[in-house]
Amino acid sequence: MGDTQSGTQTPVSGASTPIPRGKAANNKPPKRVVKILMLHGYTQSGPLFRAKTRAVEKLLAKALAPRNLVPSLIYPTAPNRLYPRDIPDYQPSSDNEGKEDEEIDAWAWFRKDEATGSYRLVQQGMTQLASAIEEAGGEIEGVIGFSQGGCVASILAASLEGFRQPAEEHRKWVERIRAANGGKQLKFWVSYSGFWAVDQGLSGWLYEPKVQTPSLHYFGGLDTVVDESRSQGLVERSEGAVKVVHPGGHYVPVSKEWVMPLAGFVLKYLEEPKAEEGEKL
Repeated sequence: MGDTQSGTQTPVSGASTPIPRGKAANNKPPKRVVKILMLHGYTQSGPLFRAKTRAVEKLLAKALAPRNLVPSLIYPTAPNRLYPRDIPDYQPSSDNEGKEDEEIDAWAWFRKDEATGSYRLVQQGMTQLASAIEEAGGEIEGVIGFSQGGCVASILAASLEGFRQPAEEHRKWVERIRAANGGKQLKFWVSYSGFWAVDQGLSGWLYEPKVQTPSLHYFGGLDTVVDESRSQGLVERSEGAVKVVHPGGHYVPVSKEWVMPLAGFVLKYLEEPKAEEGEKL
């Protein structure tokens, strides 16, 4: 993305400063703050996710600056506390024996019942997001989620599509989220190593028809945490989804090479339609 630079005029000695005319007076739109939710993964927190994605935040701000778009990234923390016993592959050792119930800074948006495939605590997680939207003053334009946060990003995007009729058990939080965002749906959502919600109480109304909000999906070629088929399932349930595969594992790639596709995608759906030009250059 090239920067649009306006030339400067140097006044002649003894003359008044020239007054720019027409488009030269201001060839940029006024600055606009863009609110984007950033959703951490299972066992993480908002502050931890921000620490891991600061490079993404900086590069995104730099990429949007030429269009006078100022991203405001909001990092809420999920409400459901996890304990050492809830962490995958947790193995107590002699020095931490008996600490399975110790409080640690690890959180989840929901919990999956492995026996039934159903999701527990979804209402708590989504109500927390409604509170985050309310505290931000509403008008959230996009959401970016990692792993479980990517799944929740799809839930949020779909639930804000007003034509959907949620199952009765989810109606209350859906109504609150829609009200918090002023009845507006998102302009985009992004999933890093995300997956689709297999819970039957969610999938029936979330993904049928497919999620209509534009989406970008990052896959890690070496991801051993989320199976590729689970992420591909989310792509297949998203209308016109864009897929990017990076050569790493289960993480958000923060180098410029992998942030630029994100910046281009976000910019595409943030820019307002241009008014018909009254003059040709």
